[in-house]
Amino acid sequence: MTSRERFLKTLSFEPVDVPWFRAYAFVWPETEAEWRSQGYEGPELGWHGEGLPARFGLEELLRVDPWYGPVPEFEHKVIEEDEKTRLYINHEGILMRELKEHTDTSMPQFVKFPVESKEEFEAFAAERLQLCPEKRFPADWRARVATGQLHAVAGGANVKAVGGMSPVGTPAAVPPTAGTPSAAEDPPRLCWADRWGGFFGSLRNMLGLENLCCAFYDTPALVERMMEERADSIIQVTEEVLKHTRIDVFWYWEDMAYNHAALIDPKMYRRFAFKHYRRVNDWLKGKGIRHIGLDSDGQISELIPIWVDSGVTHLWPFEVQSGMDVLEVRKTYGRNLALVGGIDKRACTHGFPEIHREVDRVMPLVEQGGYIPELDHSVPPNLSWQNFIEYVRYVKERLGRG
Repeated sequence: MTSRERFLKTLSFEPVDVPWFRAYAFVWPETEAEWRSQGYEGPELGWHGEGLPARFGLEELLRVDPWYGPVPEFEHKVIEEDEKTRLYINHEGILMRELKEHTDTSMPQFVKFPVESKEEFEAFAAERLQLCPEKRFPADWRARVATGQLHAVAGGANVKAVGGMSPVGTPAAVPPTAGTPSAAEDPPRLCWADRWGGFFGSLRNMLGLENLCCAFYDTPALVERMMEERADSIIQVTEEVLKHTRIDVFWYWEDMAYNHAALIDPKMYRRFAFKHYRRVNDWLKGKGIRHIGLDSDGQISELIPIWVDSGVTHLWPFEVQSGMDVLEVRKTYGRNLALVGGIDKRACTHGFPEIHREVDRVMPLVEQGGYIPELDHSVPPNLSWQNFIEYVRYVKERLGRG
């Protein structure tokens, strides 16, 4: 059974020879620096842990997505700075102030967003959100997709709204090592519309959180127009991707909850967004893309019904510290929803017994199918390299893979 077959069967709740596992880690730069001081000597990991699959002999979810956001990107422009902070415009047109130290582990202050009215949105969409294939699908992206050498997003490492992005068209990751399972076994291909593929997260990038939440009440026609444009764009960009590669799984990006609840009334959000999810999902399935995922941090329990009803088939990452429990989600949704993630990263910062207990907690889901065990999002610097090694080793042992 190939890695791709194993992955697709897992999401479909079908039997597999051995469970699919990729040792994925959303690695902060500060975490990688700590790991190198603790003995890690492999290639640069990057935000998405490139290099870890080869290091542990595990599988990989090959990303084939282009940049779904503003093209051309905004020029990075520093407006002012002092000893501790820097005020600048980022690649998405957001004016933000950030600390010069601990940039990766602290939140910036969002000062101003690029859209404040319908007129500004129409101008932004006309100037920055068109297909623009020569920029979204440059020659290096086409070549890497064709040869299976694209690990991460082509159009800039769009992992957060602050610095450290690669410009559009710049390779963003280390190519796979020949002879590893990820290079040899035809890995599944993911198209993740990261940061700009959704109907809340992408609007927040343009309006800001407070302005967006008010807009649902004050200017609902603007919200509707922005969602309509995002649906059009997701379909248009993804259709272009399909000219160059197959897509096994598509992911939205929303990040629309905090650690206690959704950032907006779920009933209101359903009224606005449901038809757009359904339209895109129906289009994806019409193109043979049966597996549709969504990434949202935080406490998402009240949002899950919207996504499931619209045709989303799996979710990630189920942050335990926000009260998400993959075992309880499985009890509620059964085989209607596959699950990825849900292993508490905080437990992995303690001793080996705590790591083992946390991994053991989710193992019943592996036996049921429709579950891929994984840490619940980013790996903080206090999770040591030795603990991460033990986490991977023990998961492999429980899965019968090592």
